[in-house]
Parts: sequence; C-alpha cells; structure tokens
Amino acid sequence: MPDTYHHGDLQAQALERAAAMVTRDGVEAFSLRRLATELGVSHTAPRHHFGSREGLLTALAAQGYGLLGDALAAAAPDGFAEVGAAYVEFALTHPGHFAVMHAPGLVDGDDPDLRRASRRTAEQLTGGVAGTLTGDPEQVAVAAVAAWSLVHGIATLTLSGALDELSARSGENRHDLVVRAAHLLTPSPPRPEPSR
Repeated sequence: MPDTYHHGDLQAQALERAAAMVTRDGVEAFSLRRLATELGVSHTAPRHHFGSREGLLTALAAQGYGLLGDALAAAAPDGFAEVGAAYVEFALTHPGHFAVMHAPGLVDGDDPDLRRASRRTAEQLTGGVAGTLTGDPEQVAVAAVAAWSLVHGIATLTLSGALDELSARSGENRHDLVVRAAHLLTPSPPRPEPSR
C-alpha cells in the first residue's frame, strides 16, 4: 500500500482526513477502514493510534473544541456579539469537527481531553454573557444557555442551507445577522426620561 503521509505524522493526518470525510459523507458513514483506505495505509494503522472509531471521533471532537476555544478567545476582546460570530464562523469553516462535537453517542464523553476542551469553551461562552449582563448567577446561566442556543441554531441552520433564502432576501451577511441577534439578548440601556 502506498505511503501517503509523512512518517510519524499519521495521527495528525488521520484527524485532518477524518474531518474532511465527516464533512463530505456525514459522521454516521465514517469508518476507520475507509479512513485507512483514503490515507493509503493498512487497515490497522488508525486503530493503532486511536483504538477504535469512537477513539478517533473523540480525538476529533477534542481537537474541535480546542480550535473553537482559540477562536472564541481571539474574539473575546471585541465583545460578546463577536464571540457569537466567531462560534458561527468556526462551525462553517470546520463542519466535520462541529458535527462530531455535537454527536454525544459517538464519542467518549468521559475522555479527559474532551471534557477539558469542552469545559473551556463552555466557560468562555458563560464568561462572555456574564461580562455583558448583570444579575444573579442563575440568570446569567440561563442567559448563557440562550446565547449558546442562539449561535448554535444560526450555525446549524446555515450549515443546512435553511437561512440562504432569508439572507438573500434581507441582504444581511452572516456576521451582521449574528451580531444583531446577539444584541437581542443583551439589555438595552435605559432611555432617558423626557424633560418636562
């Protein structure tokens, strides 16, 4: 079988190719055997690095959360709405990772790397909301769930093509849509009392 990867780099190549395969074919169609065939390696080579299909998908999800965490951290100085836009942009530029990150039955939810990486992104999303809203921790937690649901929903609807027509009609680009939607979750400043 031809060697299509650089020696010692099979793990990185496998994750990259797996993300592309999930994007192209869907997560349910993914198999280690097909991955090995596409990489041009023996059928046992990916299993040697990841143990199983679940092991590889878990590593891909952990990698995805790490990349998402980096994107959210880079956007954080620009504010809560930009963090939301970064979330959506990540989903659209890394659809294979995004699909696996949200497929709990296909990954090992107890994997320490996955738990650490997903906790980091959850804290970033919650922290962004907490920096924007005032209130008790329970209110902030509910607002964080609402914010995550909003950006996750926009990402999922965009990936499925469901927002194409709406975007075309409104003429609004994706970034502006996310920013405007995120601002719906933040309180407006109080209006000044009319002078008498």
